[in-house]
Amino acid sequence: MSSAEVIIGIDPGTVVCGYGIIKIDGNAIEPLDYGCIRPPASLKLSDRYLIIYNSIQTLIEKYCPHVLVVETQYVSKNVQSAIKLGMARGTALLAAKKNGLPVFEYAPTQAKRAVVGNGRASKSQVQGMVARRLNLAQPPQPEDAADALALALCHAQMAPHLKPKYEI
Repeated sequence: MSSAEVIIGIDPGTVVCGYGIIKIDGNAIEPLDYGCIRPPASLKLSDRYLIIYNSIQTLIEKYCPHVLVVETQYVSKNVQSAIKLGMARGTALLAAKKNGLPVFEYAPTQAKRAVVGNGRASKSQVQGMVARRLNLAQPPQPEDAADALALALCHAQMAPHLKPKYEI
């Protein structure tokens, strides 16, 4: 019986929703899949949320992850954007919970610190270090996919130290 754990990271968005799936087996880390869900911007938001939900559901069914990790919500100056992002994030949470997956969240600075060693690292630094950590020939494109992989790597690093209160 394998002790491998599959982790799916989600960087939510209504136009580009990044995902990254890794398998941890002992000290070995293997990238299984990564990319972006891109609902057509011409669709109504409710239709885009459905596409995001169905796409995450398909990834869960295909890779049977043990946990879903999502980026924490932040509010910048545009409250409407934050609400839309929060709803995209909610679709990921719903897909995870529908499948009985525990959900963990990390701030972007936590994921950057875990992967790069600096919570204020640039997007290109995150892409480069994710590629190095996962032995990828090229940095993951687009940035949202690299961010999702960084979230998964962050959880792999943090999971042994977590207490149940971090699960949402």
